[in-house]
Amino acid sequence: MYKHKIALDVGDVRIGVAVSDLLGITANPRETYWRKKGDAEADIRYFCEYAKKEDADMFVLGLPKNMDGTEGPRAEVTREFGDMLAKESGLPVVYQDERLTTVSAERMLIDADVRREKRKQVIDKVAATIILQSYLDSHTF
Repeated sequence: MYKHKIALDVGDVRIGVAVSDLLGITANPRETYWRKKGDAEADIRYFCEYAKKEDADMFVLGLPKNMDGTEGPRAEVTREFGDMLAKESGLPVVYQDERLTTVSAERMLIDADVRREKRKQVIDKVAATIILQSYLDSHTF
């Protein structure tokens, strides 16, 4: 039985969300979730419910690495979020290198002639889509 994969581009204020098709071929942007300030547990609960609603079998989190491949403080924060998510959801959490995904998302939106105000509203879910598509392209299900 095929299931969806959910990608998250985890930020301090917003989390971009993308979901795969059932065959694991294409990633689709879904939403930009605004984090509950100071309440990571509420964020985790939201995504646990989201995974049930989407009938997902895993999370793919974008891992913000430094350009030299090392992990800094942002990667540590993302891994902590992923650990909490795995524990509460019972689903596996994998990490996908997200270097330059936001830059790529910004370029795509500029090339598509999306106005600056609109870009701010959609950049996170577009970045999540790039993260998920990169993961899907590198794995066979």
